[in-house]
Amino acid sequence: MLARVNSSAVVGLDAIPVEVEVDVASQGLPSLTIVGLPDKAVEEAKERVRSAIKNSNLDFPSKRITINLAPADLPKEGPSYDLPIALGILLASGQLKTDINDSIFMGELSLDGRLRHTNGVLPQVILAKEKKLKKIFLPSINSKEAAILKGIDIYPVSTLTSLFYHLTNQKLISPQIPLNFKEYFTKEAFDFDMRDIKGQELAKRAMEIAAGGHHNILLKGPPGAGKTLLARTFPSILPRLTLEESIELTKTYSISGLLGKEALITKRPFRSPHHTTSHIGLIGGGAVPKPGEISLAHRGVLFLDEFPEFPRHVLEALRQPMEDGTITISRSQGRITFPSKFMLFAAQNPCPCGYLGDKNKECKCTTSQILNYQKRVSGPMLDRIDVHLEVPAVKIEHLTNQNPIRDGESSSRIRRRVQKAKDIQIKRFKKRGITANSEMSAKDIKVFCVLSQECLNLLRMAVEKMKLSARSYHRTLKLARTIADLEGSLDIGQSHIAEALQYRPRAEN
Repeated sequence: MLARVNSSAVVGLDAIPVEVEVDVASQGLPSLTIVGLPDKAVEEAKERVRSAIKNSNLDFPSKRITINLAPADLPKEGPSYDLPIALGILLASGQLKTDINDSIFMGELSLDGRLRHTNGVLPQVILAKEKKLKKIFLPSINSKEAAILKGIDIYPVSTLTSLFYHLTNQKLISPQIPLNFKEYFTKEAFDFDMRDIKGQELAKRAMEIAAGGHHNILLKGPPGAGKTLLARTFPSILPRLTLEESIELTKTYSISGLLGKEALITKRPFRSPHHTTSHIGLIGGGAVPKPGEISLAHRGVLFLDEFPEFPRHVLEALRQPMEDGTITISRSQGRITFPSKFMLFAAQNPCPCGYLGDKNKECKCTTSQILNYQKRVSGPMLDRIDVHLEVPAVKIEHLTNQNPIRDGESSSRIRRRVQKAKDIQIKRFKKRGITANSEMSAKDIKVFCVLSQECLNLLRMAVEKMKLSARSYHRTLKLARTIADLEGSLDIGQSHIAEALQYRPRAEN
């Protein structure tokens, strides 16, 4: 007898339909064969399914069983096929008689029939909704993640036995209630606040501009100047995630197995890989391509501390995703594209010892050491960073100040200005498919960055004296547009252009 069960496979960030065909032959020696390019985890489903069925007080047929995972040319990986395989065996052996054509099943089985947590649930729920399926059965521990989407019934399954009782109408499983997003997008709590950072007002201003338009930023200064602390505080002034951005991030974290107990990612991610991180760890890849740090930092911040300490080839690999907002990984089996619209926040010392140009401590590096250190980051890479700022050592009077009146602005106050600028950009680019000034193309710049003659004259002088590249010219305009948005100005003025030019690296002077 033949049975068919709907399931799916996750490829990249998307799911592809997979039909689990189970045939229980009336003749032949007892055996269980799985075909359809299964990996080791799928092959081992034989033992998990056999034990789960027996320990659920159901009958595992002692016959020749053939399982086909179609399409046969698509590699299948992971243990999420356990539940559809077990269900197919029960249907094909005649123990279960029900119509499941409008349903999709997924989940890993334990030996006693319980269902375990499964990665990549959200993309599969999206697929089921697109295919107009009415029901989806999955592990109860994944039910809240699946309940993000409306328009499909989510059935949380705790054991194989409970699913059997539900399908035989003995004891029905109650559908999962859809999530109330207002409960998740509540007031966020952060470990660091801008008010606690003493001094560094220029750096705070630069960070506000970077957050307002999703611009890349590089801080350079001596050890102990507060670069890392500023970076750790950066998420507290970032604008809120939109629901679409949140779902996009949740998909990425779901397939990576990093979602944890959270059903929905509601905070912009802050990823801080060590400088020993490999090329694949940062960019993504592997035999079965998985998202790297740049994709996990999508719509958030990728913080690279000790910027020049990263291997040159690793930093150079960032150039293309910084421009395109996506990273495409090619393998012999195909190409997979992951999103990578991250905001680069880099920090570095001016020299190996860190005290080049410091008024209080003498630099002990040789000229060749300084040059070699500074050459570790290429010019094209630096050209892709919008905000360059030198962060001096904190003055003692700032550190010893205990007067709360003289403290700087709080993160919440800065964040309100940033959110207001972000809302302006979302409205401006509603029909353009982008959400931030940094994502503008050359065509968009012509439309949204119209300059007066005075501004054009100022830019011409800057291009000639600072020897700006075409990329630097466009990035200056994008930065000026953000500065104008933070002030609530419809037009870009000379003061906006002048401030944007101050954040170009001194090496271009």
